[in-house]
Amino acid sequence: MSKTRELIISPKVSQAQLAKFLPQLEDEGIKMVYLDPKKLGKKKTKLQTVFPSSSANYVVLEKDGTKPKGKKVGKKFQILSNSDIDNVLNIAKKGLDFVIVEVKDWKIIPLENIIAKLHKIHTKIFAIARTPEEVRKMFSILEVGVDGVIFSTSTINEVREVMIYLGTKSFDMKPAKITEIKEVGDGERVCVDTASMLHKGEGMLIGSRSNFLFLVHNESVGSSFTSPRPFRVNAGAVHCYTLSPDGTTNYLSEVETGSEVLILNSKGKARRATVGRSKIERRPMLMIKATAGGETGGIIAQDAETIRFVKSNGQLVSVTHLKKGDTVMVHSKPATGRHFGMEVSDEYILEK
Repeated sequence: MSKTRELIISPKVSQAQLAKFLPQLEDEGIKMVYLDPKKLGKKKTKLQTVFPSSSANYVVLEKDGTKPKGKKVGKKFQILSNSDIDNVLNIAKKGLDFVIVEVKDWKIIPLENIIAKLHKIHTKIFAIARTPEEVRKMFSILEVGVDGVIFSTSTINEVREVMIYLGTKSFDMKPAKITEIKEVGDGERVCVDTASMLHKGEGMLIGSRSNFLFLVHNESVGSSFTSPRPFRVNAGAVHCYTLSPDGTTNYLSEVETGSEVLILNSKGKARRATVGRSKIERRPMLMIKATAGGETGGIIAQDAETIRFVKSNGQLVSVTHLKKGDTVMVHSKPATGRHFGMEVSDEYILEK
């Protein structure tokens, strides 16, 4: 059975910003915050709190004494040496539900030792992180990872980035009806070769509009003339957008070795992959348009049988066999402006 991993957000925002930030966290599936319960206000929330307060759900004890009834209790430790690790173990054995550990230097080895010593006594380990990269590292140590990470952040995009890494982020996918298919001559298309094996049903979100993105399938199927390449997505023309793990968009022309891209299945379950190579070549192209939920979007993709969309029933359809009236899976929402790939909610935008 896989270990439940909890992302605990420590908001680095003002009290005024907190009123907007907390609902965003709930929308992203966050369940716990490192925050004084008094700052939650009177508004109803499902968020649980971890804090040195007897009214928190997870009470961080600052002194030895009576434990609050009905609460999970723990202590915070700073790890500077092996003796500190032994101290954590000895105190945890006395009945702590969780420990919060902060490692200043040599993060990996101390956490490995703590995980190895504490995982048998069922005391949860929460570690402190300050960047998405640190969160990822802490959840993967010894292939077991810590039980939770307290992540200090002020942006919802960083939260989304981490949720995608944990495999808990999903995107709303809906069927779109094909309204137009047209040959548009030659253009430059981008093949994205990832450093991961992609599975049947998975692909990248690609489109000519940032709010209307088609699920373009990977080449794990192959064709009568080509072998399967399960690491590749023949994504689309150089101008097309693709959605990145941090919630921003990139033009396909910007994707390169070391970039991170978002990989989704038809249900919208997302994960991230690193790009090993991006290949731009001139090829005959097709323009495809579709509608979903009152929104219209399009994509320009290579006119070849290896480029496939995912239909609403999960089956694949090549762009060379696509017909008007067919339905394919897309991620669409009302249009918003974007500035250098970042969403700007109050800006007027019209894309055609």
